[in-house]
Amino acid sequence: MTTGGREVAPPLWPVEARLAALLPDLVVFRKPWGSKPELATAQGVLLGVHVTGFTALMDRLSLTCQLEHDIDKLAHIFSYYISDIVEHVLCFGGDILNITGNVLLALWTVKQNQLSDIITLVAKCSLEIQEKFGIYHTREGQDLQLKIGLSAGRISQVIVGDEQRQYLLVIGRDVDDVQLAQRLAQANEIVLSWNCWKLCEQYMFEVEIMREDEAVKLRDLHIIDRFDFDEHFDKCLNYLPHYRTSAETLRTALELDPDSALEQTLRKHIMTNLLKKIDEGQPMEYVSELRTVTTVLISIEFHKTAWILHLCRLIQEAALYISTVIEKAGGQLSRIFMFEKGCMFLCVFGLPGHKNPDECARALDSSFRIFSFCWENLNETKLVSISITNGPVFCGVVGAVARHEYTVIGPKVSLVARMVTAYPGLVSCDEVTYLRSMLPAYNFKKLPEKIMKNISNPGTMYEYLGQSRCVMFGKRHLPRERNKSHPLLDREKELEAFKVAHQGCLHQKKGQAVLYEGGKGCGKSQLLAEINFLAQKEGYRVLPLKLKEADSKQYFYAIQTLMAIFFEIDTCPAYYRQECLHQQLHGIVQEPLHCLFNDLFFVKFPISFKVSHMDDLARQKKVKSCFIQVLRKAVRKIPLIFLIDEAMYIDAASWAFLGELLSRVPILMVMTLTTAYTLCVGAQNFLQSPQAVLVPISKLAATSLLRLACWELGVVSIPQELQSYLLRRCFRNPLYCEILCQDLLSKDILLFHDLQKEDKENTKWETLSAKAMKSTMYSIIPTSCDDQKLYVCTVRDDVNLDTVLLPLLLKEIAVNQLDQLSSEEQLLLKCAAVIGHSFHVDLLQHLLPGWARNKLLQVLRALVDVHVLQCLNENQEIPAEPLLAHSSVNIIDQTTEEKPASLLRLQEQLFLPQAGMLEFGVPLLREAAWELWPKEQQIALHLECACFLQELACRCGSCHGGDFVPFHRFAVGSTKSSSRTSRFCTYKDTGSVLTHAITGKLQPPFPQDSLQFQEKTFRSWEALSSDPCRTEEEFLDQVNRKLAWTSPEEDLLTTKPCHCEEILKLVLSPLTQHCLVTGETTCAFYYLLEAAAAALDLSDNYLAFFYLRKAGSLRGPPSAFPFPRKHTVKICQFEEATFCCLRSEVCFKMGQITLAKKLAREALRLLKRHFPWTWFGVFFKTFLEKYWFSCSVSRRPDSPIESKKKLAILQQQVHCLSLLWQLYSLEATANNLRFACLAALMQKNSAEAFANEVQVVSSYVDLSQFSQNVGDRDKWLQCERMAIQKSSLCWFSREGLLAMAQLMQSLAYTKLCLGHLDFSIKLGFQALEICRYLRKPTLEKLVLSVLFRSAFLKKKFDLCVHVLENQWALTSKTHDVLGLACFYSACLDLLLYGEGLLCRSFDECLNFIQHYEHSCVLTSQSNIMLGVQSSLAMWFAQDSQWHLFVHHFSKACQLVKRTNASLFGSHGFVRFLECHVLMLQSMPECFFTRIYPKNHNQTLKYFKEFFSRCVTCPVYHQWVSELKASVMRCGKREPMSLTNIIPVDTGFARFREKGNSCWKTTLTKEI
Repeated sequence: MTTGGREVAPPLWPVEARLAALLPDLVVFRKPWGSKPELATAQGVLLGVHVTGFTALMDRLSLTCQLEHDIDKLAHIFSYYISDIVEHVLCFGGDILNITGNVLLALWTVKQNQLSDIITLVAKCSLEIQEKFGIYHTREGQDLQLKIGLSAGRISQVIVGDEQRQYLLVIGRDVDDVQLAQRLAQANEIVLSWNCWKLCEQYMFEVEIMREDEAVKLRDLHIIDRFDFDEHFDKCLNYLPHYRTSAETLRTALELDPDSALEQTLRKHIMTNLLKKIDEGQPMEYVSELRTVTTVLISIEFHKTAWILHLCRLIQEAALYISTVIEKAGGQLSRIFMFEKGCMFLCVFGLPGHKNPDECARALDSSFRIFSFCWENLNETKLVSISITNGPVFCGVVGAVARHEYTVIGPKVSLVARMVTAYPGLVSCDEVTYLRSMLPAYNFKKLPEKIMKNISNPGTMYEYLGQSRCVMFGKRHLPRERNKSHPLLDREKELEAFKVAHQGCLHQKKGQAVLYEGGKGCGKSQLLAEINFLAQKEGYRVLPLKLKEADSKQYFYAIQTLMAIFFEIDTCPAYYRQECLHQQLHGIVQEPLHCLFNDLFFVKFPISFKVSHMDDLARQKKVKSCFIQVLRKAVRKIPLIFLIDEAMYIDAASWAFLGELLSRVPILMVMTLTTAYTLCVGAQNFLQSPQAVLVPISKLAATSLLRLACWELGVVSIPQELQSYLLRRCFRNPLYCEILCQDLLSKDILLFHDLQKEDKENTKWETLSAKAMKSTMYSIIPTSCDDQKLYVCTVRDDVNLDTVLLPLLLKEIAVNQLDQLSSEEQLLLKCAAVIGHSFHVDLLQHLLPGWARNKLLQVLRALVDVHVLQCLNENQEIPAEPLLAHSSVNIIDQTTEEKPASLLRLQEQLFLPQAGMLEFGVPLLREAAWELWPKEQQIALHLECACFLQELACRCGSCHGGDFVPFHRFAVGSTKSSSRTSRFCTYKDTGSVLTHAITGKLQPPFPQDSLQFQEKTFRSWEALSSDPCRTEEEFLDQVNRKLAWTSPEEDLLTTKPCHCEEILKLVLSPLTQHCLVTGETTCAFYYLLEAAAAALDLSDNYLAFFYLRKAGSLRGPPSAFPFPRKHTVKICQFEEATFCCLRSEVCFKMGQITLAKKLAREALRLLKRHFPWTWFGVFFKTFLEKYWFSCSVSRRPDSPIESKKKLAILQQQVHCLSLLWQLYSLEATANNLRFACLAALMQKNSAEAFANEVQVVSSYVDLSQFSQNVGDRDKWLQCERMAIQKSSLCWFSREGLLAMAQLMQSLAYTKLCLGHLDFSIKLGFQALEICRYLRKPTLEKLVLSVLFRSAFLKKKFDLCVHVLENQWALTSKTHDVLGLACFYSACLDLLLYGEGLLCRSFDECLNFIQHYEHSCVLTSQSNIMLGVQSSLAMWFAQDSQWHLFVHHFSKACQLVKRTNASLFGSHGFVRFLECHVLMLQSMPECFFTRIYPKNHNQTLKYFKEFFSRCVTCPVYHQWVSELKASVMRCGKREPMSLTNIIPVDTGFARFREKGNSCWKTTLTKEI
């Protein structure tokens, strides 16, 4: 369409103007004509512009693998190129008659005495066109050039068609002359016809005679003064009555007053699918689509002796017949154009709203009928040639705003034009049409290869011979074979129906029929294959048959084929068929009746006297009687089953016989039907039989579909983004899943990783995809087979699954479904598809210009009613009023004070249950609708969506808004996005109207637009918190008072639930996709960081990794050299540091400790807070932090924005340092302890510099936890007291409440370690309540772990089970391996000491540990794994499986040196010591001497190490002291009373007694 400096279409054109823009002035201003073709003759000048190189460019692009993308690019190039030429012609007063293929034809209609002046005008126009647009260089290396021809003289016009559809034709000798002039011209040349040369002012023309009496080549015009030509130009305009009168438009036709009569006349010249869109007010930018169509080109060549009027009548007759036949078949006659020897009719099947699954067969059948009609009924016909192609094309609008045409462009359109010339006198088609028609091969004949101009690989061509019945019957087969390696999923109900019918057929001796009904691809054929296997296994004789649609038109075809299979004559040679049939009938059917089967089975038995006297009806009855007689005898020997796939294609006669057979012979029939297919009367009667049962096939469960995908890909697990991709596109359809998986494999999108390969730590972020997969739960539990390699797969980093195109087969299925809807519904779905799988009603309305709210709701309700769309909440209704006002998009205009509250109110409404969130309810529809958009319109609409969502991309109102990366927008500043010109308009300097309306809107948020909720003070809370807390009890009482104080009157958002999870899913995630599609990499990187931070905040580590991986791909490939790489996206230093910090946290949770440390250090370096590498650096840095840092904190800047920038940096520094001390605390070595102490100190100092009470409290909580881990009791309790005192200064916000929850969890942890179990439980429950209210699953899991351990030590095992069930509900959602390890560790404790209470079985616990113990996630967690391995060893000791005890105890010995004084570390150490006690007392001598050659002094050393290390965990001290005393009293391995070791009431005593008894029993048996 038009470009930036050109004419821009007004937002609301009247219908007449929109119609006139599609038609020439010759039609708009013509006088009304009659229904019969009439000739109108006028004088005029014709200009023909031929774009050369266009077909070659199409051929070059067609050789690539991205065909649809290249067609889009091709249409983009041509539309912008031709629009310049169109506008130039309109400026010179020309009337664009048509744009056909790569040829433009324009006309200047004047009187005869004005021709010479107009020829000069047109010649000047042609020279300027060649000068400005004569050559166009494309990036593909193929130049586009122009060949221009001119002619002048008498032009004849004729309108052909009827009252519904009409076509304008211009014919005559001068029309042929302009075509000849084009052919004679070379690139960048202008050629005049001989008549034009004779009529012009020859003295002004510098020409070269090409051929006498044919043409001359124009070189230049002799115009001395420009003023002279301007005067000549003005004179010529007086000759043109319809030249524009306003500078605002290029055509007078666009300014006509509304006229209903004119509108009705113009409508006859427009195709029906386009008329519907115009009537609905769709913008022209929304009309164009990329879709697969079938193109038919009909060329009729007439004898030269035909008079022109007679020729017009022949064209009229042909046009009427062709349009009738084509429209009945579902196609449309697009245009008629003349050439020198005749005319051509371009027909298209599959245009928007007219898609049919069998359009190729329809096109072939229609073409053959037209071919026969033209030869038989049109006199003067010399030659008829028809060509048919099928393939993707651009079908839409090309040209300028003032004059454009709806056309089809693509390689297949060029190919069909070449085929008409290459194969004259035939109905020819390409190989794609041949294959997709699904017609029998005997209806075609392969054609010889021919060279076609500018088409390098036309492919195989076929001649269509028309439909003829071949003498044959169908063959036995099923479309699918049973998969022996994979079971049939979720088909228990369907198989049970077969088994019931099977039993009924055996016991009741009656026929039974089971008909399975389901949609395409639901697994009907696979189910038949399974039944076939089960039936043959039971000894049944199975007769399988697969039918096609063409079979339903053949009389008795299904029974004919089934009986041929029964007689086994379908596979035997033709010469042996009669003898074989005779053997089968012998003794059952009388010899004289064998001739009844001659026509049915293509045999030649002699005609008997008896049969010769039968009429047709009697013969048919006798044949059926014989069949029943034969089948009755057969079922007495062996049961029979008919397996019929696609039974809806059974012919009516066969249905009637099957119904009779069902009631008279005990045969089991199993059939499949496709949903929504209209059955004949015979089929409906069959279904009403009491012996027939209709069984609907259910969809696969989501878990089963993912399991199927794993089987197809040959892996045990697939990543979450791939799971979402398959579930959204497949809608639990197994066929779609198989095709999509095969498509992913063929496109090389997936990477495969060996699961059993040793899981070592990575040193590079780019190679972490496999580790991320292994850190989550597997979709299929790996088998224990040693010789079988197991794999997981990941998606390549540079691939965006949302933009992966559908396989052609699936796209065609979805487009067929889409075209069954009205044009309004199609437009709505296309716009919704741009938003995403789920969308909001208000955003959808924003993309639908001119749609009233009532109209939108009406169309939405209609789509919901037919289940094309569905509400996200089942009880949800579509809101009648907009919840998000359009002003929310322009919220930047509001004042800073007004914006936060109003925006958050809108944001809160967005996530209410009744807020109007919908999603697609039909598989593939969203993806197919999205792919229909041309690329330019896609980008423009994605930009609109991004601008709309950008204002909602912040924390929810309950969290006081703000960025997920604290103060993110302040740190990045007001960096503008780069110019959009080059991105949007690859081939021009400007873009479309739709694009320009929003270009430049999308950019990272400005600091001035920040939601400054942190600035709000809560004075009432200052009064409440004026007195600092001194004890834990005071702190808990204060928190209770604060929670009780909260009320709506205080305007506190903390009383509302958190919606950050919904913001991540419905705002941030789609916003990143919109930015990526539009190429806005700076904004995409910004929001990917926000999304990753939000995912980490919600404890979804894999999702955070997914977003960070996408962000990493935007930065370009890693550099192979040590110097820094040049990023492909502009990133500020703060975002680079944040990127490192977020990656460090993700690596930490994935067990990639070395890489996490490296990234955290890099982040600190970028934040100007260096962390040392050596022990000397640690010593020096510790000195500086203790004595110099507090004095070096500079005064805070006066500027609020600068202050926020500093806060953003400090926040990231604190976070990185917190990560570092946690990372270094994992290994209990002296060197790591130094680094960890320094990191904790630096965190405290940075937090105090932050001057934020909440951050200070969090830092003291972290420091307290660190001190407990390293065994520093005094500092541990001191930091806890400081946190309590500082907490009273926190203003009451959600952030403050979160800090209080962290402090409460820390206090509960402390009380547990100190042995105050009741107080710990009380604090834990209070913290748990706040965590659930805040929706912080990570913190909630920590609280649950503390609660379980307190309840376990308190021997409240019922409470333990309750806590574990809550922990499972949290952990299983995110597939968190570390969380599951904690869960199964607790389950093992219950199994060992829980007095018979069972949360999970031991086998389940053991399987989990065996599958995941080598993952980096667990190998980095020595504290947890020490307890797990020791518990497993104790379990096997209980069962006297000492070899397994030795295996796990050895692993525990390797872990004990790496643990610290944390609760998990101390707990694991205790379990490890218990194993020692068991080993000393109960292990047989043979095992003991092998694993433990030293005396029990080694055990005493471990006890000594425990008391020196676990100073901060005294809760276990008494228990361990008793264990140590028992070992010391034992001395050597002498029997002793268990009561002297441990108190009798402990679970360990009971466990020891059970172990001793088992061991004694084992020894007795051995003796």
